[in-house]
Amino acid sequence: MELQLTDDEQLFLETTQRFLEDKSPVAELRARRHDPMGYDPTFWEHGVQLGWTALLVSEDDGGGSISGNGIKDLALVAHAFGNAAAPGPLLTTNVVAAALSRSGNAAQKASVLNGLLMGELVASWAHSEPHPNDALGTITATLTAAGDGYTLSGVKSPVEQGSDASHFLVSALVDGQPTQVLVAADAAGVSIKPMHTVDLTRRFAEVRFDNTPVAADDVVGTIGGAAGDIEYQTQIAGVIQVNEMVGAMDKALDITIEWAFDRYSFGRPLASYQELKHRFADMKMWLEASHALANDAATAVQSGRSDAAAAVSAAKAYIAEYGPELCQDCVQMHGGIGVTYEHDMHLYLRRVTLNAGLLGTATDHRLRITDLLEAAQGDAA
Repeated sequence: MELQLTDDEQLFLETTQRFLEDKSPVAELRARRHDPMGYDPTFWEHGVQLGWTALLVSEDDGGGSISGNGIKDLALVAHAFGNAAAPGPLLTTNVVAAALSRSGNAAQKASVLNGLLMGELVASWAHSEPHPNDALGTITATLTAAGDGYTLSGVKSPVEQGSDASHFLVSALVDGQPTQVLVAADAAGVSIKPMHTVDLTRRFAEVRFDNTPVAADDVVGTIGGAAGDIEYQTQIAGVIQVNEMVGAMDKALDITIEWAFDRYSFGRPLASYQELKHRFADMKMWLEASHALANDAATAVQSGRSDAAAAVSAAKAYIAEYGPELCQDCVQMHGGIGVTYEHDMHLYLRRVTLNAGLLGTATDHRLRITDLLEAAQGDAA
């Protein structure tokens, strides 16, 4: 998150933080541990009224942002979500909204996109696939011509809020070329199986498409021409993820520092011991580096920099490695109380740990950076 915010950005951030503190306190997160949706629908509807789903949508389509920099504004919301371990389909809904605003047709915008902007619908990005096809960017789902339309077959997992989504934005291949289609959750051949994850506040599902009929008007963009859109969506998702992780890391370290000064051992606060000071110094360095990388990723994607993909992957590779380590250290510093369910620390550890493995692991993103560098060198030659 940027150190210097404009007055409008600061107001937007503080409004979001106050809303999450009021409507999504820790007690509410615990109470909904076994709730199939994970959050109160009115909570999301009220959040949408604050502009959470409009930031990446053009003004012509009914969207807009506070500062005019939608991605950077969304990064502020993501940081607040991580800081509060808040529930809700922030990432997946924004990716779909951005895709429809960018490449959707008039009918898709009038129905689904408008529903997302009003908070009446939840749509999910069905892009990732299960093992052995879980490497970043791998697509094996297929779209086959059938009469005037197509049939869709494949498995997508994990799909965020898959059990509650009205529509899925699905990435598939047509003759080996990436294509995106918008599929209704109740379409023929669609089966949804809820999944269990370490995060108490978010829900995921496995979604299967078995010769699901897809009309020509359900295609988002052009047949075989979705590579650019998918890349842009991957960058957006990465920005949301890393800023959310940094928000959770911020909270975990704040809780731990307060504990270390309040907890006494042998007549001295824990924070006074040299070993813990060294560990705090390491964690502070990881956190500040994560802030810088997350902010650079948002800036790169917002400005359309040529190295935006590399900036996002650099942020994800670093934060996915050091975010879980920072949170684990915070748990250890709390001693036995840190591993109890009653303590809040695990909420942030769970959020960071799950995000570290979604939409590409640290290893996946290091490999992606290597591919980007090799491609750049090839172009230069």
